[in-house]
Amino acid sequence: MPVVPFDSLPDSARVWIFAGDRPIVGAPATQLLAHVDDYLGQWKAHGHPLSCARDWRHDRFLAVAVDQTDAFASGCSIDGLFRTLQSLQQTLGTTLIGGGRVHYRDATGAIHSATREQFAKLGETGAVDDRTTVFDATVSTVGAWRERFETQLARAWHKDLVAKR
Repeated sequence: MPVVPFDSLPDSARVWIFAGDRPIVGAPATQLLAHVDDYLGQWKAHGHPLSCARDWRHDRFLAVAVDQTDAFASGCSIDGLFRTLQSLQQTLGTTLIGGGRVHYRDATGAIHSATREQFAKLGETGAVDDRTTVFDATVSTVGAWRERFETQLARAWHKDLVAKR
């Protein structure tokens, strides 16, 4: 199966979200997306090609998805994707794998990355509130990516980080 347009994937397709702790633009973004596209073009699980796609948002968020209707991404094939991205992190000057960071928009609309502790302090100072836009990198399906990846703090798990103590 080929790489397909992201919009053509069903809501049930499995998605993995990778979030840069800073924007990735210009040549580094081109390099990242070229490596991802190369990987997706050859992505197989147990010898079976996967119907897959990627989406790139806000110069920072990479969604990689697989329609598992015909073939499931195996643990080894998923590990290969993670290794590919991990190998690029130093060149890109950003972290894409792990980190447990919270991504949010400030009052001007700019996207920021913070540790969970930093985000909690922003809640204490009032710099973020229930109307703050947050990005939920824990979504696991394309449908959830479409519906609630970018949402208000009041509707996201992130609200637990800023709950009054």
